[in-house]
Amino acid sequence: MSQTNSTAPLAGPVTGGSQCGAVRLSIERLGKASICHCRMCQKAFGSLFALLVEAYDITWTRGNRSIFHSSRTNWRGFCSACGTPLPYEFDGVVEIAIGALDNPDLAQPEVQVNARYRQKCFHGLASLPEKPPELRQADEIWNASVESNQHPDKCT
Repeated sequence: MSQTNSTAPLAGPVTGGSQCGAVRLSIERLGKASICHCRMCQKAFGSLFALLVEAYDITWTRGNRSIFHSSRTNWRGFCSACGTPLPYEFDGVVEIAIGALDNPDLAQPEVQVNARYRQKCFHGLASLPEKPPELRQADEIWNASVESNQHPDKCT
């Protein structure tokens, strides 16, 4: 992924961290955000693709990432307590998982990379129908009943 400046909105440090809160971070500046379709990202995120944003001047404010060397030249950080993917690091570049940011809307993907590995269903995802309103209400009731152990989307 290229190391370019982006116009990502930034009103101050961007914060984020793991699902359990054992690892927290602060980023001074975001760069280009991307969707990566490579097989390593698919496996690392347990998903069809990874959403990543270049991150500059990262401070680990609580805990520290564990490291898995996914190749000879690249490594991936994650929370050893809950498994949340955090940074992807290579050649001095650090990208952070967009979903780990407290406000993921600050990092809008601008490009897709490694498209030859894109899964066949990807293009149809946005056109899938939503549940009808009568079934969404049941989901909302169930969601409200769940007591989450997830760290809130803010510094604590």
